[in-house]
Amino acid sequence: MEVRAIHKYARISAKKARDVAREIQGMPVSDALDTLTYTPKKAALLIGKTLKSAVANAENNHEMVAETMVVKEAHVTDGPTSRRFKPRARGSAAAIRKRTSHIYITLAEAPEEEEKPKSAKAAKKAAPKQPAKAEKAPAPAAEEAPAAEANKEALGFVYDEAPEAADDLKKISGVGPALEAKLHGFGVYTYQQIVDWTPENIAAFDDLLSFKGRIERDNWQEQAKTLQSENGGEA
Repeated sequence: MEVRAIHKYARISAKKARDVAREIQGMPVSDALDTLTYTPKKAALLIGKTLKSAVANAENNHEMVAETMVVKEAHVTDGPTSRRFKPRARGSAAAIRKRTSHIYITLAEAPEEEEKPKSAKAAKKAAPKQPAKAEKAPAPAAEEAPAAEANKEALGFVYDEAPEAADDLKKISGVGPALEAKLHGFGVYTYQQIVDWTPENIAAFDDLLSFKGRIERDNWQEQAKTLQSENGGEA
């Protein structure tokens, strides 16, 4: 599925805007936003607003997650040009052209990487020879339980089942229905859980959801603290 956002009549020339638009084409959304944030150009600000609008359309209208999307297309077309004149000597005038442009951003879901089929010769080389008597299959299964417990501890306090008093996590900026469902899948249902996250918990959720620092960038904990206080709870 593709999602589009358009900024018409942007007060910048198409040539200047294209220089920035080329840089983010094909990038994941999170990387594109970071690139635009640290690009000291007016075009980066205008294109960044258009990109955020496209992300909001995807999350709220199509229940897509920003972390799974890429900038499929970012192109700029010429808009109308306003003409002004500056007085010069002897009754002459110099023309001033105020150019505008139209910015188009198209987002799409990142394609899944398909493994290339291995040739028969490569498969034979890759297959290790195992002794017939070595049969110790239960050992990996026994190691899975401690690993699962360690992962659960890294997430902090989580619920095994949905509590009766669950909060609406969609009120946090950047959390749509799809992302809320993922958080529920990891046992996160309340604002207080997010407020209590430690740096280790935040890093664990960043890895699980491929956020790349989004939790700290969007200041989820401060938002959750504010929403918790509005609900009359302790934060």
